[in-house]
Amino acid sequence: MSAIAWLSKKLDDGRIICEACKHECTLKEGEYGICAIRKVENGVLNLLTYGLAAAVHINRIEKQPVFHLMPGSRVLSIGTIGCNFSCKFCENYDFSQYPKENDYKIDGRKLSPQEAVDLALAYECESIAYTYNEPATYFEYCYDTAKLAHEAGLKNIYATSGYETAVAIDLIAPFVDIMVIDIKSSNDTFYNDLCGASLQPVLDTIRYAHSKGIRIEATTPLIPEHNDSDEAIRAIGTFIADLDPSIPWHLMPFKPMYKMLNIGQTPAETLRRAYDIGKKTGLHYVYIKNPEAEGCDTASCHGCA
Repeated sequence: MSAIAWLSKKLDDGRIICEACKHECTLKEGEYGICAIRKVENGVLNLLTYGLAAAVHINRIEKQPVFHLMPGSRVLSIGTIGCNFSCKFCENYDFSQYPKENDYKIDGRKLSPQEAVDLALAYECESIAYTYNEPATYFEYCYDTAKLAHEAGLKNIYATSGYETAVAIDLIAPFVDIMVIDIKSSNDTFYNDLCGASLQPVLDTIRYAHSKGIRIEATTPLIPEHNDSDEAIRAIGTFIADLDPSIPWHLMPFKPMYKMLNIGQTPAETLRRAYDIGKKTGLHYVYIKNPEAEGCDTASCHGCA
């Protein structure tokens, strides 16, 4: 399916600039954006995956991970193919990188915004999560679904790498109940080399979303010898704490994946060390998935801790 990617603007020279993410691809007829699912056709920018879900699952909300909104509730998680990042460690590379690695082929099951809402209600979900790949790339599909979900009394969870433009955030803010934003590293070289992106736009997105009153939970995958030093961990924790110490920070274990199969998984001691560093930065809520660290993967009240 395809629909006009209306979050875009035509320039005087006939090119079209995409305003969904901070790559702000400027495209001529027939060209694709970095995401590989937004393409100029017949003088307009089209979203080629509108109404096509590549992944549809029902999960507990904590899997997003979201710990500070309706704990224990059910969420309908959806995503498409395509992504504006090219992370070499992506867990969902079979979705996110699919069109880039398959000559721009489009895939997915038909699922209109209304059908997504109806499905969530039928399975007694209390929210819809836009996840698995970057929702900024399928912004118009996400926006239409989130608006209908909001009107139906469902919550909306927007899981992102943090590359939205301010105009995209402004548009979707009335319907989003929480943004789960990945801070992959405190180092711009990491972002350049491993993600095909930059750090500063992510930090700017987090600050802007927070200024709009959007609830945030942050995540960081800890990759051995890449972003797991004390200094790197402390820098991220300090950034979050300086912005708002009540923002939850989820420290995620890395498993060998995609183009980083030669890197070992995150040791439990690294996760525990990162947890201690995060707490020392002043953050009220730091969580890790670590069976050896009792209580570090369960929501707790800062006032009672």
